This record gives sequence, C-alpha cells and structure tokens, in this order.
Amino acid sequence: MLIQSKRVWIADQFIPAQIEIDDNKIVNIYSYNEKEVNYDYGNKRIVPGFIDIHCHGAYGFDTNDADEQGLRNWTKRIVNEGVTALLATTITQSKEVLTKALSNVAKVVEDGYEGAEILGIHFEGPYLDMEYKGAQPKEYIVKPTIQEFQNYQKAAKGLIKYVTLATEVDEDYALTEYLYNNNIVVSIGHSASSYEEAVFAFAHGARSQTHVYNGMTPYNHRKNGLVGAALRIKGMYGEIICDGNHSTPVALYNFFNAKGPDYGIMVTDALMAKGFEPGSKFIFGGNEIEIYEDGSAHLVETKGLAGSTLKMNEGLRILVEDAMVPFNYAINSCTINPAKCLGVDKRKGRIGVGYDSDLVVLNDDYSVLQTYCLGKAML
Repeated sequence: MLIQSKRVWIADQFIPAQIEIDDNKIVNIYSYNEKEVNYDYGNKRIVPGFIDIHCHGAYGFDTNDADEQGLRNWTKRIVNEGVTALLATTITQSKEVLTKALSNVAKVVEDGYEGAEILGIHFEGPYLDMEYKGAQPKEYIVKPTIQEFQNYQKAAKGLIKYVTLATEVDEDYALTEYLYNNNIVVSIGHSASSYEEAVFAFAHGARSQTHVYNGMTPYNHRKNGLVGAALRIKGMYGEIICDGNHSTPVALYNFFNAKGPDYGIMVTDALMAKGFEPGSKFIFGGNEIEIYEDGSAHLVETKGLAGSTLKMNEGLRILVEDAMVPFNYAINSCTINPAKCLGVDKRKGRIGVGYDSDLVVLNDDYSVLQTYCLGKAML
C-alpha cells in the first residue's frame, strides 16, 4: 500500500512524500507523486502514531478491573485519537486486585486484540509516599520489596515495563537498582523526594518522573524539590499531563523549554471516565470521582484532581496552540520520546524505513482523519 501527503513528518520537518507499507512495516519512502498511490491525503499532516505510557483506561474500563473485553474495547477505540501504542496503567490496590489486573493484561496480549499495541504495563504504585499519594488509596500503599515485585511480574508474564516509585521509601535503592538492571523504567512519582534525593535516585537507576508538577515536591528557589529535578536533570525523562488543567499552558511551556526536545513525554493519565459526559461519576482506586466541565476528574470527597479524560490529539493541540511549545518538541513528546524511554525506538516513534507502520493523519484542527496501526487503517 502507498499513501502520500504534502506534509509528512520526517527528520523533524514536514516534507512532501510517499510512504510504502507492506504488512506491518514501512518499507520505503518516495518523493511525492513518484508512484501511483492508494490514498492521497493532500495537505493533511501525517505524523507517527501516538504512544501513551500513562493511561488507566477509557469507555468505562479501568486496568484494575481485570476485564478482557473492556481492555479489548479500549485498545480498539483509542485509535480515534491517534494512539497506536500504550502502557496499560494500574493504580494502587490490594495484592489480589493488582495480581488479577496484571494477569488480565497478559492474557489479552497472549490471546490477541485489535487496535493500539499494548507495549506493556505501567505499574503505578503501591510503592508510594503517603503525603503525595493523590487519588491512590492509602490503605494499600506499602514499602517496596524485590520479592513482592517479582511476584507481580510473574503474574504479568514479564509485561511490567515501567514502575512509578517513591524512591525515597526504597531502602538502599534496592528495588530501583533491581528494576534498572532488568530493563524496567523507574519513574519517580507520588514522592516526597527532595531535589538531592532525586539526584541520588538517578544515580541508582531512576530514569523518569511521573506526571511532573503533580504528586511531587514543588519547586522553590531555595528548596528545589522534584520539580526542580525535572527541570535540571536533562537526561531524565519527565511525563507531563498536557490537558491545561493539571498544569497550565505556562507551566507546560516552562517544562518543555527547560527539558528540550528529547526528554519530555506527553501523557493523558486518562481514566475509565474518558468518553463520558461531564457530571459522570465513577469509582477509581476505591474513591468516587466526578468529571468536571473542563474534562478533568476530581475526587468527590476532597475535590482534588484525580486524573483526566484527555485525548492525545487534543494534548498535542494544547501544547502547540496554547502553550506555544515548538512543534518538534510537542510531537516528539508523544512519539519518539516515549519510544526511547521504553527502549522500542528502533521500531516505534518515527516515520522511516524499517519502522512499524503506525501513522496518524491529522486535520488542521488536530482531529484525527485516519489512524494506521501496524499498517491497518482503523477509522
């Protein structure tokens, strides 16, 4: 199959080009109009497929639900916003709930599904700090141990690829080092770490930070906190929720301006409530949440932020149009940067020969015209 557009994102720029797809790979790139094509997208932008490494669910499904059909429905429908790959993300809960959730993801991956590729699992908790737990249920927060994690990884059949961890509660950085040595990303989050503790965590293998600005020690000019570490440590990835609610457009601009084009990662932190109307209520992590008019999710009891219903294509629009982040910074944050963070950048995150044929065709208003998952048109 051959598709073309006058604006294809290659080498940090839009160029006129044709993309040849054979099965699930990009096998050639040609000059615009060089060959007869199957689809001509005119002046529409063709960009790499979006990768969301922090998303709990959508359409009434939460990863912790351990429901096969709910997970399959999620991966099939999430392509509507251009997502072609994701990490199914858990939330702190009992061992029984988490074990079933992990086993469910492993079973769906083994048995097959359609749509966005499940690259693995983001294990958010239960190794978190009480003060910065956010919507995570405090009764299930525990001290990390390697043995317990190994049991969880066994249930997941090796699919846990990314762990949110309050590294300051990890005695002697034992789990941090274990995860690093087993090619699992350690992301500091829901953490009371000081700036100095974050630097030591990086020295012991932490390589990312979870939803920067949220669930962490703030920045102060005399006490720099985890936010200060996110801005200063250039070689550490930082997830950031780009909905304009968890972080204002000014905060988004400042983060990306400090981070540069290669280490910022857009995430949605989207909940099961995605796809439902404002005012809808759900149980998340044992707590009741409500969707506000701006799409944000809040705890009913405390009114605190609990997640989002953000769509990735809308996050891209917010970064470029509202936060005025350079386009290459913005598109990298939802394509090649998460791919590099997870170590799948040899096949994901770019439009190039040999890469997976994960592509998104965007209208000028950032709505999605077409999504290709491994070469298959999904819309």
